[in-house]
Amino acid sequence: MSDNFLLKLYTKWAARPFGKQLFSFYAARKAPYFSSVSPFVADLGTGYCEVHLKKRKRLQNHIGTMHVIAIANGLEMAMGFMAEASIPKHMRWIPKGMDIQYVAKGETDIRCFARLKDNAWALGDLPIEVVALDSHNTPVVEGVINLWVTEKPSAS
Repeated sequence: MSDNFLLKLYTKWAARPFGKQLFSFYAARKAPYFSSVSPFVADLGTGYCEVHLKKRKRLQNHIGTMHVIAIANGLEMAMGFMAEASIPKHMRWIPKGMDIQYVAKGETDIRCFARLKDNAWALGDLPIEVVALDSHNTPVVEGVINLWVTEKPSAS
């Protein structure tokens, strides 16, 4: 098992009945804006994260599809959790920008994925691939969230 705090916590909670639901509820409240989409952290590991969003009235736009900003919120959460669960201890990250394309209507529940291929952390600009799929595995949003990765300052 990893020595990463977030991965340990997720693994511990996920092993219990309703553990993933409780973890998701708790985790979303640590960054309160995420709670607005009621995310469910379905899977978390080194270099990847999967977050689910249920199609609810409060997440829909005027035509009854999932609002793209709600989907972007899910993608940002997946990226953030992937980063926290994966980054080497001597590094830190901050989001620098997001470039997403709306490629289809989100007419169902949505699964948001963030992945860092080969968990290849590097200093400087680091693009993280993100994709949101509907219930039919059709991509509805695709893109990249760019991180700025630096060394942590040395403790004095």
